[in-house]
Amino acid sequence: MTATDVPALDTGRPHQDEAATAAMAAWFEEREAREPDAFTLVRSFAPRLGAHPQSDGSVAFAMWCPRLTRERVADADIFLEVLDPLDDLDVTVSRATVRFRRTLVPVQRDRDLVWTVARGLSIGTRERLGSFYCLTYRDRDGGWHQVFDPMAASLPYGAFAPAEVYDLDAVQAARGDRDYWQALAGEAGEAGEDRCGSGIVKQGPAANILQLHVPTATSGGTLASLARFYERLARHIVEGRELTPEEQVYSAYDAVQLLPVEPTTVYEKGPAFFAIQEPEQEEGDAEVIEHDLRYVDEVTAVLRRPDTTNWGYDVVIAGSAAVSPTLLETGRPDELVDLATALHTFPTGPIRLIADVVYGHADNQALEVLDSEWFAGPNMYGQNLDYRNPWVRALLLEMQRRKVDLGFDGVRVDGAQDFKFYDAEARELRHDDAYLQQMSDLVQEVAGCRYRPWMIFEDGRPWPEPDWELSSTYRAVIEDQPDPDIFQWGPLTFAHNTPFVYGFWLRSWWRIRQILEHGSTWISGCANHDTLRRGTQVSPELTINTRLGETELQILDKAYDNPAITMLTYTAFPGVPMDFLNASMRAAWGFIRNQDDRYGVKVVSEETISLVWQVDEEFYPLAANFKRLKALGFETLEELRRFADLLPALVEVTDYDLETISSLINGVEPPLAGPLPMDPPTLKKIARAWMDDMHDYCNVHGWANRLDPRQTEYNVAVREFRRQRRWLRDDLRDGDAFDYLRPVNGHAVFASLRTAPDGSEQVLTVCNMEGGHADLDPVRVDLPGLDPEGWYLRLRTPNIGSDYLGGPITLTDSSGVVLTRGR
Repeated sequence: MTATDVPALDTGRPHQDEAATAAMAAWFEEREAREPDAFTLVRSFAPRLGAHPQSDGSVAFAMWCPRLTRERVADADIFLEVLDPLDDLDVTVSRATVRFRRTLVPVQRDRDLVWTVARGLSIGTRERLGSFYCLTYRDRDGGWHQVFDPMAASLPYGAFAPAEVYDLDAVQAARGDRDYWQALAGEAGEAGEDRCGSGIVKQGPAANILQLHVPTATSGGTLASLARFYERLARHIVEGRELTPEEQVYSAYDAVQLLPVEPTTVYEKGPAFFAIQEPEQEEGDAEVIEHDLRYVDEVTAVLRRPDTTNWGYDVVIAGSAAVSPTLLETGRPDELVDLATALHTFPTGPIRLIADVVYGHADNQALEVLDSEWFAGPNMYGQNLDYRNPWVRALLLEMQRRKVDLGFDGVRVDGAQDFKFYDAEARELRHDDAYLQQMSDLVQEVAGCRYRPWMIFEDGRPWPEPDWELSSTYRAVIEDQPDPDIFQWGPLTFAHNTPFVYGFWLRSWWRIRQILEHGSTWISGCANHDTLRRGTQVSPELTINTRLGETELQILDKAYDNPAITMLTYTAFPGVPMDFLNASMRAAWGFIRNQDDRYGVKVVSEETISLVWQVDEEFYPLAANFKRLKALGFETLEELRRFADLLPALVEVTDYDLETISSLINGVEPPLAGPLPMDPPTLKKIARAWMDDMHDYCNVHGWANRLDPRQTEYNVAVREFRRQRRWLRDDLRDGDAFDYLRPVNGHAVFASLRTAPDGSEQVLTVCNMEGGHADLDPVRVDLPGLDPEGWYLRLRTPNIGSDYLGGPITLTDSSGVVLTRGR
């Protein structure tokens, strides 16, 4: 579906159902009398907030809006504003001017809580557009204000616009993976894995994870496009086709983790995506609202399809239970369920879906769309959230519950170390570990299966303290929560890893020992959305491992898609390995955000060093790449680099004064390329072009023809090896061994010996992580308990010839072998 027709409103214009509204009031009153404390009370309210279609065709609305109390708004000046299109409306077109019928429906209110039940609204489905709505009120000076629903289910025009009434029950009823969920409930009960009691299934860890960014994961850049890719991959597997290198990159995973899919920031200076053009009034005219609710008005709105680009973490919290419209090809949230279905019904076995939720901070734009009571003050990202406010605490948990109920098996919590509150008695910030526990305790329900998802926390406390890299244990949440399957990102996953800087592996030895000793509940691996981005910001003046490639781009590619690192992670390290799609595709990656106006130039100045690592003379001239920057006059890479090399210095020496920066650029001799004379608006235009061009450049589809099939086949083989030996997730036990070979002699050779818990198999891994060549016989390296007899080669990195089956070998940089033997 690409278009939605305006439905016939056969029930007449929207109006309040007074009896149902009164019944809703009675329910709230009964709850308030029963619940013992404010948080318990609000948690009972939370599932009813937002817009909820009822079985009789009515829609129940409720919103927490403390500004009404703070601004002393009269109850008679508060309405539910309903907007129904009078013209055909296709939510997928880039721009449209549409007439709406606007109806104001009365509400009831008790302090900060507002509710009503209305009839005559259109209810959105996959095939039909629903009515749009928001809260609207008149202040004491006569000005009108809209309040957008932070608990909305569908936001075709984003979190800063009226929401759509949407039937999520219909979405659940039509989902195509119901058999998966019902089997999960049934099989878990039969296997005695109902560890939560009361028929609640606890999802355990996957064998491995593919992390990806939906807008750059396929050529289409949407959830629908990603679902089609997996459906096509499934058909090719069933038909027995040989997979392409691109298809192999997505294969042999137990789980897929999406970078955040909730709505993010909008353009700082506009245009708005939903802009109502209010009729002009002559001076002295008075706006009259008929309080018998026969007020019906026709308004015109200019609609723009949301087209912002963002890596997903610049959230505004509002709308977090919904899906960002920038990820929806059809504008329908059903696309997320379609992706879950494609994964859960995969022919080689279900692939789990993991959500990435961001509740540890909010971008400053959140101040424009949420009441001030949501916030506890500024932080390095924007705003802290007030977790001690029972309403905020309960609504965040409710947002998480609704999002995961769309069909996620696991939840990764971004920046868990940022969940803090100020302890006035102790006069210090404290980590809100009780809230993290409440996140883990949430019970989900999909297709009749009640379950608790697999929880993964990114928590590097005491980050961002100066000594965090030395003092963080990466175990704070694991040790605090009783669930044995609580995971955290491990030290090589969380930290700003630079595996292409000489000495990285031996410098990291103390962290590697920690992985071996208690890494079974860590996410492992070196490549993710943070570490790859940080790698692009490393100074090329450092001592770089040039054995990885002849150019900076080749070095970066092999550093984060490294055959020896992959081998070590999958065949030796405990925990759950995770790969990042852009790294495995050897595609570009960076900080993607095109919404900034005030600081956009500064952000780009911090990213320009990535030109050194990710763009070369082969790729810049291609017609598909950097079209906007070329149109601005940067026709060659050399011209762009000259500008990019100067910009960070000018930002620093001028203390980010755009006028002065422009003047200095205009005085450069010989003149810089690009649009001259320079001024602040032109600088901002260049910054926007950079972000949009980099977003396109990071799309992995454009890099598929560069993939080496030997590398992609090898990566699949390593992943399958791990999936067949899930016991490798466990910590090293007595009889296992791991060490680096001594003397070092200019290389870092790691060797690992792992034994299956039942003693049936041993796995021997020997890898040259970096440095010069090492001559050795893998089965005769110095490892305690290593018996040299009875070993068979299972894996070899692509740079080792197929004629090698065992015996002495010269391991070069990034090469290794894996052997097994039965016992």
